[in-house]
Amino acid sequence: MDSSLQNHFLIAMPSLVDTFFYRTVIYICEHDDQGAMGIIINRPTPITLTELLTHFEISNTSETIVNTPVFFGGPVQKNQGMVLHNSDTEWKNTIKIADDVFLTTSTDILKDMGTDKSPEHALVSLGYSSWGAGQLEQEIAENSWLTVDSNDDVLFKTPADKQWHAAANLLGIDINLMSNATGHA
Repeated sequence: MDSSLQNHFLIAMPSLVDTFFYRTVIYICEHDDQGAMGIIINRPTPITLTELLTHFEISNTSETIVNTPVFFGGPVQKNQGMVLHNSDTEWKNTIKIADDVFLTTSTDILKDMGTDKSPEHALVSLGYSSWGAGQLEQEIAENSWLTVDSNDDVLFKTPADKQWHAAANLLGIDINLMSNATGHA
């Protein structure tokens, strides 16, 4: 492996019609010679953060979380909650991914969502996406994914239905003009 894709976006090529990954943007949280792990950032579920907190019996009366969607992070461990955020506050299980992006997997962050202790920007997901050693590199070689450095505006501020196009625009690409056919010259 030449370089890590940690803190990059994976952008699904138009030809990738897999039911989980069609038109997805995945934020890569970890990538090394053992494999990769990321979270789909543009698949909101019908579940709201309020419903998730009720399920975990977490008391949080913040009005701002009522309509906040929980995202489908990927097909692995769909019951595992994860929060991508931009706060360097250390909750029980928080790791730093980049200077301004953190991942928390403990429920203590959920108590703070929507309060003055909350991260300014956060994305709550259930599940994640993962690849074994060399698997992601092979999929990229097969033209399943485009890669680009992540961008906070796309990650936290762009509506989910616009993120696929916005991430491709970071490469200067209008993804609508790309062919569904793939090949190598």
